[in-house]
Amino acid sequence: MTDKKTVWFPAKKNGWGWGKPTAWQGWFVQMLYLFTVGFISFSVDPKIELLKWILLVSISTLILLVVYYVKGDAPSWKWKPIEKDKRRLFK
Repeated sequence: MTDKKTVWFPAKKNGWGWGKPTAWQGWFVQMLYLFTVGFISFSVDPKIELLKWILLVSISTLILLVVYYVKGDAPSWKWKPIEKDKRRLFK
């Protein structure tokens, strides 16, 4: 057996942070987060209880970031130059 950890969220190829999930567990965590934010938005009306909504969504987002940090690659800056042909917005 190897001591290498399973990475659910690989580091982005360009920039800082994490990219799309590579394991089903990562996709599950993302879908659970989206469901949680949707449930919070459905059960707590942001027009009436804005501070409560912000607090609950912030807590959910912090939990998501902790999972990204624990189960993902170490985030670091990666800056690749863009090829000249891909710089143009319109061809």
